[in-house]
Amino acid sequence: MEEERKDGVVENTSTETPAEQQPAPQVEVTVSEMNEEEVLLEKADAKYDAGNIQVLEGLEAVRKRPGMYIGTTSSAGLHHLVWEIVDNAIDEALAGYCTDVSVTINTGNTITVVGNGRGIPVDMVQKSGLSGVETVYTVLHAGGKFGEGGGYKVSGGLHGVGASVVNALSEWLEVEVHKNGGIYKMRFENGGHPTGRLQLVGKCNDTGTIVTFKPDPTIFVETTTYDYQTIRDRLRQVAYLNRGITIVVTDAREEQPVTETFCYKGGIKEYVQYINHNKTPLFEEVIYCEGSEPITLASGSTSHVYAEVAMQYNDGYSKNVYSFCNNVHTHEGGTHEEGLRLALVRVVNAYARDNKFLKENEDNLTYDDVTEGLTAIVSVKHPNPQFEGQTKTKLGNFEVRKILSSIVGDQLNRFFMENPKLAKVIMEKIVMAANARLAARQARDNMRRKGGLELTTLPGKLADCSSKDPTKCELYIVEGNSAGGSAKNGRDRETQAILPLRGKILNVEKAQAKRIFANAEIGNMIQAIGGGIDPEFDVSKIRYHKIVIMTDADVDGSHIRILLLTFFYRFMRPLIEQGYVYIAQPPLYKVDYHGKQYYCYNDDQLEVLKKQLNLKPGYPFQRYKGLGEMDAEQLWETTMDPKNRKMLRVTLNDAIAAEQIFTDLMGDNVEPRKEFIHENAKYVKNLDV
Repeated sequence: MEEERKDGVVENTSTETPAEQQPAPQVEVTVSEMNEEEVLLEKADAKYDAGNIQVLEGLEAVRKRPGMYIGTTSSAGLHHLVWEIVDNAIDEALAGYCTDVSVTINTGNTITVVGNGRGIPVDMVQKSGLSGVETVYTVLHAGGKFGEGGGYKVSGGLHGVGASVVNALSEWLEVEVHKNGGIYKMRFENGGHPTGRLQLVGKCNDTGTIVTFKPDPTIFVETTTYDYQTIRDRLRQVAYLNRGITIVVTDAREEQPVTETFCYKGGIKEYVQYINHNKTPLFEEVIYCEGSEPITLASGSTSHVYAEVAMQYNDGYSKNVYSFCNNVHTHEGGTHEEGLRLALVRVVNAYARDNKFLKENEDNLTYDDVTEGLTAIVSVKHPNPQFEGQTKTKLGNFEVRKILSSIVGDQLNRFFMENPKLAKVIMEKIVMAANARLAARQARDNMRRKGGLELTTLPGKLADCSSKDPTKCELYIVEGNSAGGSAKNGRDRETQAILPLRGKILNVEKAQAKRIFANAEIGNMIQAIGGGIDPEFDVSKIRYHKIVIMTDADVDGSHIRILLLTFFYRFMRPLIEQGYVYIAQPPLYKVDYHGKQYYCYNDDQLEVLKKQLNLKPGYPFQRYKGLGEMDAEQLWETTMDPKNRKMLRVTLNDAIAAEQIFTDLMGDNVEPRKEFIHENAKYVKNLDV
């Protein structure tokens, strides 16, 4: 089921083949493992002079190292091409010239993006000696987004390399520009080579740019097939972040094309309501703050930073704050989130003390108290954003912190003053969160005294591995004592640790922290993994770099799997963000044939195997109901041996989508679960009830 889902939570990391046809394991080879002759062959030419210097001209550098420009040539990189062209249209909207954008997935997985902005310049660029269109699409770092005199005050994307990078990585690309009463066209092929110069081909009364491109299959070897849901969800987000813009997305690959239109007059206020639509808000109103302040750029000129924040409290326990700068999702936060934090803590504590929600002898409310059950969107438009962090998605402009703190602080304080009844509801929620935090602290202290949060004492149920190198160690969290026993007997004791679970763990989506910390199974996991627990979780201290969920392939096993994933997402999120969580894939079938054993992981594989072996109808095979039916040798061969095993690596491509999935599946509201089941039932196979 996980392999079929498209929610951005689970990624398949292996192909599906019977166990006997599994590829050989990947082996890391170090110099110490090579013989002397091999080392000499690996050694670079000792002669290193000007003749060794390669000069990559034009777009050749992009095709040589595409990962430097789009991150990856997998599906994520393929879709990144769309984002770059769309960003150019949105930049026109931010400049005040574009109101409508459309994106179409055409037959053959080509993409067409249309924006009714000013149109790319068609006159000659003095420095390049080429038309504006050819310059933008063939010269890296050429565009209207740099310095004074640029065509944009605020822009997203790759700042001048987006269009040329898309061209470089396309089999062909066509541009049509409507400008100055004329229609201009130009085509590029084989990685950005012009087939001719820009041509005036007709007349028009409108303005805008139409771009159609086909990704190069020699670059995107994994896939060139676009996912409609991925494109739709991203464009919906862009529409929320830019209120009033109309974005139309169409999938024209089917007999009946699918078209959806997004336009949100309320902008991020409606975005917050969308995220909260399956939760229970404390009140319907969304708190909205917006404003702009002048800043001085490095050139000495003056520009403005525009900021807006939308917030709504619900009756849940999780904090959901999502930040953006120039439409780029800043996953790692930054100075805009820090400014929000300063304002929230300052204003809430002042109001709480002035209105006797806090007594004089009580400690201040913390940021975690203030944000429990809060959904917030922070959006900043900056003329010169500075991104930093591991994935360059952390805003670093220091002046933004003060701007956000000032705007949100003043307007939130006014909201409290003007809406005392709503302020009272919020304060009661926050004070209750503070009391729960203090109770949770007591529970955590109790757990520490018992060794539950320390590395020095490991749970008695854990069969640990002998290696102490986290990069080599794997922790299998196994459903049931029976399967746990087989796993302990069949494992590689050097690198594989086994932690059996007794039944289902607590659903942390519905429980307060006090109950969570008192749960024995959760305590055992915290103890074994070794990095602590949110908010003090330290991923650098974990004892295993593969944490493998190994459950039965039935309804109960799926439920345990989602319970564990919910716990990791809520309390150890860096485990998922950094790719340390995996899901084991035990086989469903075993076929004994002429003294050999064959394992299949789904019905399709079984049918293929029957044809390969020319099995007669009715030939017997075993269908596994659970891990407990396998002995130690079978469990090792099929599910734990690195040479043969199949695993799904859990990733977090979209935090907002993941948040909604966990809330829908594990929250109090039943209707979202019904809707999810209805939408995803077509992907289900081998359902055991």
